[in-house]
Amino acid sequence: MNTGERARPAQNQDQNQNQNQNEDEARRIRRLQVMMSMVTSVISQDPALTVEEASELAASAKRAALAMFPDKELAYDLLYKPRLQRLMRERYHLQ
Repeated sequence: MNTGERARPAQNQDQNQNQNQNEDEARRIRRLQVMMSMVTSVISQDPALTVEEASELAASAKRAALAMFPDKELAYDLLYKPRLQRLMRERYHLQ
């Protein structure tokens, strides 16, 4: 058996591992998108939601997002934080 034949199973294993990692990340991204969609919907549509409850909901969403993507706080702050802040300003007439 030559070295090329031995390298193929390891190469296939690496490819499978990379594919699994990519699929896991895609699932986590989709979960994050759904969660943020739900959070923004609740904040914008629940007439009984107080500003304090909305703030806690936004803070909980950030904690959940960072639990899914621990090293991506900057990305969260760039993508989702401004949306939530704008929504809170519009909904509760904050400055």
